[in-house]
Amino acid sequence: MENIRWKVEGMDCSNCALTIRRYLEKEGVGNIRVNFVDGDVAFDMNGTGSAFEIKKGIDALGYKVTGNLEAVHAKNPLPKMNMHLRYALLCLPFTLVLLLHMLHGWLGWHWLMNPWLQLILCLPVYVIGMSYFGKSAIKSLRNGIPNMNVLIAVGATAAFAYSLTGTLMNLGENFLFYETAATIITLVFFGNYLESASIQSTQKALEGLAKSQKTMANMIAFDEHHQEVIMPVENKDLRSGDLILIKSGEQVPADCKILWGNASVDESIITGESLPLEKNPKDLLIGGSLLADGTVKAQVTAAAADSALANIVNLVKQAQGEKPPVQQMADKVSAIFVPAVIAIALLTFITNYIFLHDAGESLMRSIAVLVISCPCALGLATPAAVAVGLGRAARNGVLFRNAKSLELFKDIRQVVFDKTGTLTTGQLSIDRFQSVNEQITEDELKRITYSLEKYSGHPIAKCISAAWKTKNDIRWKSIEEMKGLGIKAISKEGDEYQAGSYKMAAAFTTDDTHNVYIIRNNQWVGWIDVKDELRTEAKSIINYLKDKGIKTYLLSGDSLPKCTKIAEELGIDTVMAEQTPEQKLVMVESLSASAPTAMVGDGINDAPALAKATIGISISDASQIAIQTADVVLMNHGLKQLPLALGLGKHTFVTIKQNLFWAFCYNAVAIPVAAVGFLSPMFGALAMGLSDVVLGINSGRLFVKKVV
Repeated sequence: MENIRWKVEGMDCSNCALTIRRYLEKEGVGNIRVNFVDGDVAFDMNGTGSAFEIKKGIDALGYKVTGNLEAVHAKNPLPKMNMHLRYALLCLPFTLVLLLHMLHGWLGWHWLMNPWLQLILCLPVYVIGMSYFGKSAIKSLRNGIPNMNVLIAVGATAAFAYSLTGTLMNLGENFLFYETAATIITLVFFGNYLESASIQSTQKALEGLAKSQKTMANMIAFDEHHQEVIMPVENKDLRSGDLILIKSGEQVPADCKILWGNASVDESIITGESLPLEKNPKDLLIGGSLLADGTVKAQVTAAAADSALANIVNLVKQAQGEKPPVQQMADKVSAIFVPAVIAIALLTFITNYIFLHDAGESLMRSIAVLVISCPCALGLATPAAVAVGLGRAARNGVLFRNAKSLELFKDIRQVVFDKTGTLTTGQLSIDRFQSVNEQITEDELKRITYSLEKYSGHPIAKCISAAWKTKNDIRWKSIEEMKGLGIKAISKEGDEYQAGSYKMAAAFTTDDTHNVYIIRNNQWVGWIDVKDELRTEAKSIINYLKDKGIKTYLLSGDSLPKCTKIAEELGIDTVMAEQTPEQKLVMVESLSASAPTAMVGDGINDAPALAKATIGISISDASQIAIQTADVVLMNHGLKQLPLALGLGKHTFVTIKQNLFWAFCYNAVAIPVAAVGFLSPMFGALAMGLSDVVLGINSGRLFVKKVV
């Protein structure tokens, strides 16, 4: 299966995106994502057809595939003048001269009233307009999904054809509306430019992230004398395993691991954390972060295209192309909007002609209805707000995997927290340990425990295996990790060993106060206690949720006394301790059924519960499976941005509702006003473009709006 990612030009509204989506569905491709906000189109080839034929099909729809996204980004071409602005500037001189005829009496330029001169001035504008609007309109009609360009093409053509008829038949000044046709085309081009400019402003945060991916790297190579040679290369050419030198003040070119040196690193672009972090040998550096102080040699762990930052940008782009449930009604309205407006315009002409007996005035009113109608506003209402919300979230270290999560956040009434690694730092250390079997010395207990725990990814196991590492470990015949319980192994001599929670040792002791129990051949031989510290922000996060009326739960596999102690310290409402992954899943499923519930977790055993929650939230230093399962990832190594995620979700939804209200009200008011003659086609064309700018400005407020 081949994944195709293209940049497509010419998408002006959600109807355009819908046209391309339906075409791709007809071609049988899968996993389709079409984002008209930035022109990204992605899908999976399922073995049928060819990418070349699909590209030709998209071009035939009236759009233009300009290349692969990776290639477009890699080339970093010089910025071109916006296509709509270029067309507007080409049409403007002819349109301005045509508009002067309205002042011919005051200027004394009666030659401007010559119909043939007006035809000559209008013709270049009409040809340019039809080469864009007309071509797009015809192709959209052919595919059964009329777009807004149908309205513009019909309106401009009606004015031009009516004027041309008057010119050819010498019917007089009352039949000359060339300036109307030219002004409609020019102003709509200008309005489209304003619309695309306002949409692009919503992409600033994401563009900032994308730009930070492109940087130069100091690659370390070796000559024939085994001497180091520093070679400057673009970070896109780095591959996993390459050695690089990063100096103070330089940007980390790719995800890598420090081999030599120490540094202070600013990871704010990824995590939103402004304070530099101290990094030492074996620590990981995130591509796109900044070396505030120090010099390091590092080994690349992921190519630029596979880096954490690249994945963030790609995931946010995918999320921007998705539609939250609130957009579904607007899409249904938008799909039938163009035919409905054409019917209203026809009715406007007939009704006005019956009452006014003036074909010219009736035509102008019907053209005004066509031009002022704005299906784009309905299609733009959600994508503009979602783009800003997701962009601001990404800039502050909150990664939404889909746009649906943004909307769902507004309803969250319960938040469930895992304990270890979520409410606590996960930076554990051994507190106490003891052998309870005379035959097992403390050194032997350490050896047994290390030999078992080094095969587990649990934070407690990592802590113990790091502290008690030895070369004299036990070689196992078989070993198995039992989620929520611990780990079990059989040695080559046939002895059975276990390390895990009290549930594993309950048959051998009633003492349930320890973290890890060691069992050999069904005999309890020792215990280990570890200590962990609460995250500094945990208390303030719980207080914030309580102030918002959100109920909090602590759901953990740890013992009840330990969980209760933490819950009391933080003020968490309900404790559910000693839960297996299966029990966690059932509990979260039950809570989500009773009220919208968010689950915050970090471990492998949290993954099923994260998937069942209304919204699954993972922190960035969680296990990979937890991150992949979660709907939202907090990239700041902690919980501090959870209020921002909740706030952005709520305020993005509020902005979407405001945008949709404006779009519906604009059309509900503007169409009747135009139908009764209070608005000319020229002002209608300008108002149509400005209506989208209003949505862009309202959405842009999310960049600076206080959401927490």
